[in-house]
Amino acid sequence: MRSAFGNEVGKLMYAGLFIAVLPALLVVWARQTGTLVTLPAIHSLPWGIATAAIGAVLMALGMAALWFVGGGLPMNAFPPPRYVSRGIYSWFSHPIYLGFSFACVGTSIAAGSSSGLWLVSPAVILLSAALVLGYELPDMRARFGTEFPEQRLLPADDLPDDDQSAPSVRERIRCYLTVLLPWLLVYEAFVAIGIPRDAKIAYLPSESRWPLLPWTGFFYSSVYVVVALVPLLARTRSDLRSFSKRGLLSMVVVFPLFLAVPLIAPARSFATTGLWEKWLNLDRSLDTAAAAFPSYHVIWAFLTAEVLGSTRRQKWLWRSWAVLVSASCLTTGVHALVDVIAGLLVVLFLIQIDQVWAFLRNTSETIANSWREWRFGPLRVINHGAYAAAGVFMGVSIVDTLLGPRKSVIPVAMFLGGAVVSALWAQVVEGSPALLRPLGFYGGMLGTAAGGIVTALITRINIWLVLAALVVAAPWIQGLGRLRCLVQGCCHGKPTSEWLGIRYTHPRSRVWRVASLRGVPVHATPLYSVLWNVLVALVVTRLYLLHVPAAPVGGIYLILSGAGRFVEEAYRGEPQTPVIRGLRLYQWIAVATVVLGAAITTVHGTPLPPSPALHASSLLVAIVCGIGAWLLTGVDFPESNRRFARLT
Repeated sequence: MRSAFGNEVGKLMYAGLFIAVLPALLVVWARQTGTLVTLPAIHSLPWGIATAAIGAVLMALGMAALWFVGGGLPMNAFPPPRYVSRGIYSWFSHPIYLGFSFACVGTSIAAGSSSGLWLVSPAVILLSAALVLGYELPDMRARFGTEFPEQRLLPADDLPDDDQSAPSVRERIRCYLTVLLPWLLVYEAFVAIGIPRDAKIAYLPSESRWPLLPWTGFFYSSVYVVVALVPLLARTRSDLRSFSKRGLLSMVVVFPLFLAVPLIAPARSFATTGLWEKWLNLDRSLDTAAAAFPSYHVIWAFLTAEVLGSTRRQKWLWRSWAVLVSASCLTTGVHALVDVIAGLLVVLFLIQIDQVWAFLRNTSETIANSWREWRFGPLRVINHGAYAAAGVFMGVSIVDTLLGPRKSVIPVAMFLGGAVVSALWAQVVEGSPALLRPLGFYGGMLGTAAGGIVTALITRINIWLVLAALVVAAPWIQGLGRLRCLVQGCCHGKPTSEWLGIRYTHPRSRVWRVASLRGVPVHATPLYSVLWNVLVALVVTRLYLLHVPAAPVGGIYLILSGAGRFVEEAYRGEPQTPVIRGLRLYQWIAVATVVLGAAITTVHGTPLPPSPALHASSLLVAIVCGIGAWLLTGVDFPESNRRFARLT
């Protein structure tokens, strides 16, 4: 009886959290950061209400489907007992999250809130995706087994099956809704943002002398029509799936580059005013000189060419058209040469994505089984310490450079604080007789921050500037450090498929101690972390270089770091990590990290980060700290039974 009563109370509290508390907190967040987000607001009451209404309809349809078809409530903590793939769920995998995202964007547009549109709404979208990837998908696979479609790997993976049958009308329409429309909306968001204040012109000096051929605007503009027809013209479900998958992946690659690389291509002017000149001028008026590197004209043209050609001859005809589209980017004066080259490289990456993943997976597996050690009497030196040393070297170099000369005591204190607290954290949270000197990531984060704060107070340097420099360095420290995790076998993943996983075969690896995982493909979770940290590094470095106030830089890092760790942790397989109410301990800490990050973004009055200042002492300090990191993580006394004496 008590259990049933407690269950009902839990449902009421959960409903209250997401129906009332969360929306209210998002409104407060948007208001508190209103003066900190300086990107242009979009204010339109009709468009905002319409967008929010679309979101409300999607949420209502999703909730109704879970209630009537799934036989339960739309709550992931209290999920329906039956898998739902009908109704709105036959169009979108996650209509409730999609609808809530639309509602946030629509509300921000209706209110004219710059912060709501450019900070809160993207955070909602990111965190919804993290919740799906890090909790709902693993949970549904565990509960529904073979009933759950394996191809749904992503939050919006509504792709056709990989076969030679003709796509259905629903699948063709779904390509517009889940690929082309999202691309258009995000691209137009970059148009609305405009040209960044530190933009650099991408044209080479010689390009100003290249002839302009307005009539080639026919090829330049043809890409709009042809790409829009691809979902209708695709002959097989396999073709449509390939186009959709590559289109979605292109957004993951290109949109971060739009943010991180401030190259622009101002349109070159024409000497005449004929029909094509007028058409191209109209096209330019609706676009932006930013969002040009890499060129999406090139990307979409070649992705389209790979789908529309059924015979070898047709493929080469469509590829020739794609080449003409690429050339027209130059002959119409809309793109720089570097934009076109970058677009071609992205196309090559997308078309060879399976080979790229195979390379990353195989390289990770090679590193994971590369344990080497050298003995010097009672002392043992292990090769994986080099990765930790490289991460600390890079991180200390960045912090010392960003803080400027005569402040080297701060990165040194950060290193020492991180070393001490990470060791103590791991002993308290994860410590066991088998892990005599483990090192905890969150302990390292707290210790590093504490070392920087204490030293900043002593030296009377602004704490926020110190923390901003730290978060720029943090992704590099963690990313390179994850390579050590591969070798040591910590942070390893759960069993997975042959295509996705890596095998640990070296007997020194911690994974080898778990008999059920010996030689079994497991998720390459350290690799996932490395890839995510690359994206985080791009974002926080860009914010720092744009001189965004220090507190928002730190807050956004915590949000991104927490979201990534929440997902990564769902696929990790260390048996010693406790599970609390369906989530692993570090997932709860990741949630707290996100909340803390959101709170920090609301802090006003923090200084603007200064420009980096290179100085000779950075190299020396970084080398010393790097050597210290190798001693801590790659040198031990294997015959000793003293605390912290052994690494394995």
